[in-house]
Amino acid sequence: MNYQAYDYIARSGQLMSEGFRLVNDVISHPSNPFSHTWSGRIASATLESAMRVTQRYDKLGFNIETVDVKGKPVKVEEEIVFAKPFCNLIHFNKAGQTEKDKVLLVAPLSGHHSTLLKGTVEALLPNHEVYITDWLDAREVPLEEGPFSFDCYVGYLIEFLNNLGGDTHMIAICQPTVQALIATAVMAEEKNPNIPKSLTLMAGPLDTSKNPTRVNDFSKERPMSWFEKVAIMTVPVGYPGEGRQVYPGFMQLGGFISMNKETHIKKHQQYFQNLLFGEKEDSERFRAFYDEYMSVLDMPAEFYLETIERVFKNNELANGTITYLGKKVNFSAIDNTPLLTVEGAEDDICGIGQTEAAQDICKNIPKPMRKHHVQPGAGHYGIFSGSMYRKNIRPLVTKFIDKYS
Repeated sequence: MNYQAYDYIARSGQLMSEGFRLVNDVISHPSNPFSHTWSGRIASATLESAMRVTQRYDKLGFNIETVDVKGKPVKVEEEIVFAKPFCNLIHFNKAGQTEKDKVLLVAPLSGHHSTLLKGTVEALLPNHEVYITDWLDAREVPLEEGPFSFDCYVGYLIEFLNNLGGDTHMIAICQPTVQALIATAVMAEEKNPNIPKSLTLMAGPLDTSKNPTRVNDFSKERPMSWFEKVAIMTVPVGYPGEGRQVYPGFMQLGGFISMNKETHIKKHQQYFQNLLFGEKEDSERFRAFYDEYMSVLDMPAEFYLETIERVFKNNELANGTITYLGKKVNFSAIDNTPLLTVEGAEDDICGIGQTEAAQDICKNIPKPMRKHHVQPGAGHYGIFSGSMYRKNIRPLVTKFIDKYS
């Protein structure tokens, strides 16, 4: 299927979804006696399930309006402080509050929007001045803005750090741990005063030879020609980025779902039962999760293909062959940047040891300035979201940052 065909199908599905929604509004309305019968509940649950399967999921906002700081609610406003063609740097401005610890939170460019890290941001805000990389959907970026490569990503991080200044701590989650580590090394070798005050790398593929997962195996089993022919498509007419080569978000989403197909099926079955028996709280949790999970973006083709080849196939970072702008990256230059690495014991996307590899790669950082943590029971998403993150990992990260502020 090409992108144009998918787009037609998705637009048609959205029309069907709106139809299901309208009918369900009538059937489930409290003033309709049918809504209080078992037949009515079954019909309503069926229609809502069908509506969610056929709808298109747009990007959600962070929608963080207030945060509790020392027992008091503080208003939060989002502001774009640095705009690039493929990314906006967003600051969560707390009215009347300025924390000593600035944090650059580097969100993944791997299919989902940066709003997937909403919980991460909310947990960091009470103690830190938070900035996040908000990557744009490549189908929305006009062709005249040029390509976006692996090196462009590193360059963006260096620009953002230079803009924020030398009192900024950097936290990278999943895919961008690679670029964050490269940017830190480049800045260290250049003796850039805006190098991160500390570097936290969480659940990232720094050495994909360690405990390979299905993601790693999938990347290695297929030749680059397969990814170029099958995974890359052209943005169709009707979008600002028409004509741009991309790795479509809908393909990445299909890959995510196929990895845990049975789990997703069970969640949807449980959702149907929750609708049927009026379990409103559980139903809302399901909606909140899948509204975000199903919302995806397109990645620039050049960035996606270079990541597959350089990170997953050639394992260049761990092998010491990775370059930036044609020059070999010197990780031994990092000798005064505190390093924290975090992994989940149950992570099925990034295997145990893949992130910890940074501890050996950055051999010139003094051992007292290095720390590694494995979170028992945590899967990939549990490293940066949910109760386990809030209870165990966020306090660990904050304590580490405070130590070097």
